[in-house]
Amino acid sequence: MTAAERDPILAEEAIEALDAATRAIAEILDLEAVLQVIVERVRVLVDARYAALGIADASGRLERFITVGISPTERAAIGPLPVGHGLLGVIIREGRSLRTPDIAAHPQSHGFPDNHPTMTSLLGVPINVRGRAVGDLYLTDKQGATEFSAADQRIVELFARHAGIAIENARLHDRLAALRVVAERDRIGRDLHDGVIQSLYAVGLSLEEVTELVGARPSEAVARVDEAIDAIHRSIDEIRGFIIGLRPGLEHTELLVGIEAHADNLRLSSTIDVETELDAPRAVVDTLSADARGELLHLVREALSNVARHSAATQARVVLRADADGVVLEVVDNGVGFDAAAPRPEGHHGLVNLRHRAAAAGGRLKIDSTPGTGTRIVVHVPFGNREQDA
Repeated sequence: MTAAERDPILAEEAIEALDAATRAIAEILDLEAVLQVIVERVRVLVDARYAALGIADASGRLERFITVGISPTERAAIGPLPVGHGLLGVIIREGRSLRTPDIAAHPQSHGFPDNHPTMTSLLGVPINVRGRAVGDLYLTDKQGATEFSAADQRIVELFARHAGIAIENARLHDRLAALRVVAERDRIGRDLHDGVIQSLYAVGLSLEEVTELVGARPSEAVARVDEAIDAIHRSIDEIRGFIIGLRPGLEHTELLVGIEAHADNLRLSSTIDVETELDAPRAVVDTLSADARGELLHLVREALSNVARHSAATQARVVLRADADGVVLEVVDNGVGFDAAAPRPEGHHGLVNLRHRAAAAGGRLKIDSTPGTGTRIVVHVPFGNREQDA
């Protein structure tokens, strides 16, 4: 083997193709998509008729085998995944590149299964990340030549390094998404426990003595059942509104749709006339983080729920606007109002929840209310709470 074959110099055209291929896979964070694009790109890089990407488990057995160049009908006719007895297994076990002009003539070849297309030349390259095997690339049937060259091997080896990083990035993205799901599940559990679950628990307690009251004080028993029914309906409304807000990564339009949905829900479940004024420009709302947008939507749900349960209002208004410093959310009603400075009765967590929501959104909460004048809730979220760059 000559020195040029041992360390081939890649042509400028090949380097440009390699650069384009690595850029293409670096932009993909979905694992399934990146695996498919890796196979498609590597086949073009070295002008192979067929290409495959094998992912082996800890025992060296292939658990994934993604192919390009074989039709779905041909793939189905071949049958189960290869088990890695032949040259595929050699590359997996030895963790090094393998190049041969004739697969069938290689001493470690194990032959092809029935219905498998005839293949001659082979180039196999392992994909490693920090010394750990991630997968293997298999190229067969070099077009326009009898075998793959040393330059082909070199360019695939270079591409394999980038492919390994892209696969690990996609896997990390999947794991982070799973962690976000767990975190969201925990948050949902806390929200349900603090609100709906406690309300339903209180309803259960109120009904425990009904059977005894039916005989002794039937009118009181009927009143208690009526109160329980009302409380259950309120809980159903809360759950319905809660479900509307369970959209991770809220976009501007979803935030507006969510606010309108909460307003519609109150209109349908009460006699309150609810208006919405959603005038904040898209560019302004998009400066808020997804978490902040989600907290604002939850805050609207809880504020309107408080209006329905406690205010005796005939009118309510939800406003979303921008000022010089950030986004302003207002929920206003013409109800009976209350003394905002007075201590809240035990078990009433509505205002506390609103304060927590505003703080979680990175904003400031202000409540204006006095008996007989209605209530105005204002949340100001400054521009500093922006969506962080990924």
